[in-house]
Amino acid sequence: MSLNTCWLCKVFRAEKNRITTKVSLEEVLQWSQSFEKLITSKYGPMIYKTYLETEHSDENMKFWLACEAYKKITSQRKRISVARKLFTNYIQPQAPNEINIDSPVRKMIIRNLQEPTESCFDEAQRIIYMHMERDSYPRFLESKFYQKLKHSLQTNNNNSTVN
Repeated sequence: MSLNTCWLCKVFRAEKNRITTKVSLEEVLQWSQSFEKLITSKYGPMIYKTYLETEHSDENMKFWLACEAYKKITSQRKRISVARKLFTNYIQPQAPNEINIDSPVRKMIIRNLQEPTESCFDEAQRIIYMHMERDSYPRFLESKFYQKLKHSLQTNNNNSTVN
């Protein structure tokens, strides 16, 4: 199998989650309308993250998704633990998945970690959202990854309407 089709293997390995059989052509077409539609759709975040993995730039999406999960935490004890993990994995300098945020935001997060609230990563998440929207999202729409996924669904859609 050529390197050009490895992304397709990755997407279809998601079959174990039944993603590729459940994602609709309509949903995939809506992703090109706005980044917001991609990121808030049912399967868009997972497929977008898979694409970012092929670019070795999935830390932004991982962070964004981790922040979404973090906001839902109700236990203060768990919030403190998860906030520290987010800081260690994404925020601190030389973190394994360090995201690109400026020093004032990093310092604000360090202050917020003294008593983490559900919004202590909001500014960093907003910045990362903008990075993805302006940088990797346009590349995603132009990528073979997205184009082949769209084409395969259009082909399957056409075949099912013929039969």
